[in-house]
Amino acid sequence: METATMGRVLVEAKIENLNDLWEAERGMRPPDQVRSVVVPDALVDSGASQLSLPPSLIGQLGLKKVHEKRIRSATGSATVGVYDMVHMTVQGRDCKVEVTEIAEGSPALIGQIPLEIMDWVIDMKGQRLMGNPLHGGEWMYDV
Repeated sequence: METATMGRVLVEAKIENLNDLWEAERGMRPPDQVRSVVVPDALVDSGASQLSLPPSLIGQLGLKKVHEKRIRSATGSATVGVYDMVHMTVQGRDCKVEVTEIAEGSPALIGQIPLEIMDWVIDMKGQRLMGNPLHGGEWMYDV
């Protein structure tokens, strides 16, 4: 489900621990023990580059920090943790991406890289996601 509030595009995103999914595929973990969260109001932010989640969601997913990275935001520069990859599904399209940590209390942010992988563009007039018009709305990769 997709909603818009005061110029913001909010979407439902299912986010799953990718390592758990691989373990379940190999029979090393029961499928019902794959850690996942459904974020009903993830903020689509073309000014962000990554999928960014607050620590509480990172903890629910059981993600491990893999390194740190410098970031720029509206509040300045900082160093943040970058965590294991996840499998994210938005409106029937999916991608595998790393997670960048953001401050607790911040909304989950879906940035430009996952949007491009899933071939979504932001329809600012309609305040929604739409399939890339350059591809006729069809999910497609440019190579």
